[in-house]
Amino acid sequence: MLHSDEDSQEPRQCPGSLFTICCTSTCCYGFWCCPCLACSVAGKFGENRCLPLCDICSPAILTSFGIPLFAPPAAIALRSGIRNRYHIKGSMCKDIATSCFCVWCTWCQMHRELKYRKKNPTVVVNMQPPPVMMAPGNQPQFIIQH
Repeated sequence: MLHSDEDSQEPRQCPGSLFTICCTSTCCYGFWCCPCLACSVAGKFGENRCLPLCDICSPAILTSFGIPLFAPPAAIALRSGIRNRYHIKGSMCKDIATSCFCVWCTWCQMHRELKYRKKNPTVVVNMQPPPVMMAPGNQPQFIIQH
């Protein structure tokens, strides 16, 4: 994933890629308990912590009805949500391919991205000019001439 400022439209490159192991605690957490890491990521992003359980339950349920499901829906949804919120360059096609290829790496990458955002928050200051009040007697006069 790429890091960029929330208010900026130009993304910048992250020092790592999908397979970068820059945070051993995140990777160990994801390796030993990927569902727990996924639920943590969903919670940090502001979604329901149980959302990633759809990735575990939905393939079994849909396959029992004869509908094969290969793409993890929660991982794809959260990855595209993070990409959109932080103006990170990418596409839905890349999100699907990445989530299907290595869902464990995807969750670790999203966790690193949210950790980076928490450590380096973007502060947006919205300064508006003070309101201007006009006195009742100083209303503009309009003169219509024929």
